[in-house]
Amino acid sequence: MKYEIIFTESYTRRAVKFLKKHPELRNQYQKTLELLELNPQHPALRLHKLSGTLSDLHSVSINISYRITLEFLVEGNNILPVNIGKHEDVY
Repeated sequence: MKYEIIFTESYTRRAVKFLKKHPELRNQYQKTLELLELNPQHPALRLHKLSGTLSDLHSVSINISYRITLEFLVEGNNILPVNIGKHEDVY
């Protein structure tokens, strides 16, 4: 089953800013999105549900330091990225 990533305007702005600041992560970021669409449960993504004030969100790893927080919309297998950045910045 393939999932669809729905990019909001606010997330796109964050992603553009993130990639301008970290151009060396562009390929890893793109691979993370591709893998997310194919299989969000893939072990390389380290998908996990967040807790506390972010308990409605999940997180996947771009690498050991950087994350993308996500909202899974169950209807139609849509994935809505919410934020991107360093571990301490997105949590």
